[in-house]
Amino acid sequence: MRLPTKGEPLIPQRIVLASAAGLVSALLLGACGSSNDNASGTSPGSAAPAASDPATSAPAAGGNSSSGNMAVTAMVRAKAMKGMGSVVTDDKGMTLYRYGKDRPAPSKWTCAGSCTQTWMPVIVDDSVQASGVEKSLLGTVHRNGMKQLALAGWPLYRYVGDTKAGLMNGQDKDKEWYAITPSGNSVMTD
Repeated sequence: MRLPTKGEPLIPQRIVLASAAGLVSALLLGACGSSNDNASGTSPGSAAPAASDPATSAPAAGGNSSSGNMAVTAMVRAKAMKGMGSVVTDDKGMTLYRYGKDRPAPSKWTCAGSCTQTWMPVIVDDSVQASGVEKSLLGTVHRNGMKQLALAGWPLYRYVGDTKAGLMNGQDKDKEWYAITPSGNSVMTD
């Protein structure tokens, strides 16, 4: 190895080029890993039925942990809301919503990126318990390596503006977001 002459950089060009190539490769691989994994459940084209993602077993350990802005839910239940009828809430009593731009059959989520800062996908482990919600209507949609809970095929979300149990501040937002009933219908307002 020779010593650099006056004016030559101290780091050989090969190392700089190799480092740059490695950085570009890492960025490209990272972009590939964050692809829009919007495949549905375990059967192509539909939400995973409760039989393939049992809704009757106990919640997995750590069922209330969080993954970024997506808290893991262990239970859903029907709750009567004044003037709204029965809506579905999570294990903390937070109202769950469906998005009008999503599709129930096949289950497909469209809220991504900054949308998930306001509308947080309801993530579940391997199973979720249900009270007052038909278990056969529960399923999941794959979302970037996680399972998003779906009801009657509709992917479910929480609204960031619901700061405590029993609130429905996300109801009728942008004429696209509605609380969901135990049968999977949206709660429509006058």
